[in-house]
Amino acid sequence: MQISAPALETRTVSILGAACGRGAGDQRCQHGPKALRRDGLVGRLRREGIDAIWGGTLPAPSSETGIPALQAVSGLCKRLAARIDDLVAEGDYFAVLGGDHACAVGTWSGAARGLGGRGPLGLIWVDAHMDAHVPETSPSGTLHGMPVACLLGHGEEALTSIAGRGPALRPEHICLIGVRSFEDGEAAFLGRLGVRVIFMEEIVRRGLDAVMDEALGIAVTGTAGFGVSIDLDALDPIEAPGVGSPVAQGLSADALISALEGPQRRSGFIGIEIAEFNPALDGGGVTARLIGDLLVASVPARPTP
Repeated sequence: MQISAPALETRTVSILGAACGRGAGDQRCQHGPKALRRDGLVGRLRREGIDAIWGGTLPAPSSETGIPALQAVSGLCKRLAARIDDLVAEGDYFAVLGGDHACAVGTWSGAARGLGGRGPLGLIWVDAHMDAHVPETSPSGTLHGMPVACLLGHGEEALTSIAGRGPALRPEHICLIGVRSFEDGEAAFLGRLGVRVIFMEEIVRRGLDAVMDEALGIAVTGTAGFGVSIDLDALDPIEAPGVGSPVAQGLSADALISALEGPQRRSGFIGIEIAEFNPALDGGGVTARLIGDLLVASVPARPTP
């Protein structure tokens, strides 16, 4: 009897920076991708045995150009969506590094397009905030508070149209984890749509691994592929100080790293996004190192072609 040799596996990730700052009041998150590249993220991943390919950083026009925020953000998101569309269509695992979380409209619209006729997209959204405002409900009017609504097909047409025909996401295929700061308008909006929101209090009670298992069930059921979008403010600011909008009493870094084993081991995991890194607030590079830890934990092993 002939015994086949075990299949060789590799861990490969195509990284794209999204230098999006115009979606927030504090625009310094736009410098996140450049700082990560400068500080040796790719080398760190390669030392961990991951074939990391930096595919460049997509810029957005600064406020000094006079270009309106919506135009700047939608332009970046369209370019980002085109790149992600190609990666997903080719079956390449990706990581998008922000930049403020408005870039998620481009990331996941592109992912939905890349899946094409294979089926819908699933998404696990890890965030202290709901990010589910529409212009009429947003107290600040900033676009980084709107990506979930946009991906569900609600809000500014310049953003909702990026996915192509129909919304990038269906309400039954997205789960929010770690929420602890939100407004009534966005909570009511998600409630009407039936989106599952797992608040921080529930995570404290059940544990993050159990919550991630539930979120995975939502993201993989009836979908052709799924992703994870992490806003670094989901983490406790004591452990992740370099973030755009810190909120106290968040997830522990170790718990999130451990919980990422769930997605990492599931088939259909197409990519991850890590947003809202503000290097200006990252004393000692603590948050930058944590981003590396999250990527190491999440990049899946796949059979070598």
